[in-house]
Amino acid sequence: MKTLLTTLAIASVIVFTGCNTIKGAGQDVSKAGEAVTDAAQDTQNRM
Repeated sequence: MKTLLTTLAIASVIVFTGCNTIKGAGQDVSKAGEAVTDAAQDTQNRM
C-alpha cells in the first residue's frame, strides 16, 4: 500500500509539472502568432 501511494504521488508531480510546461509553450506560441499578425497588419497598412 505504501508503494502504491508513493507511486501515485510521484506520478501526480510529473503530470502537474508537464501541464505547466505545456501551458507555457502554448503561451509562447500564442505570443509568436500575435507578433506575426501585428507584422502582417503593419505591412498591409503601409500598402
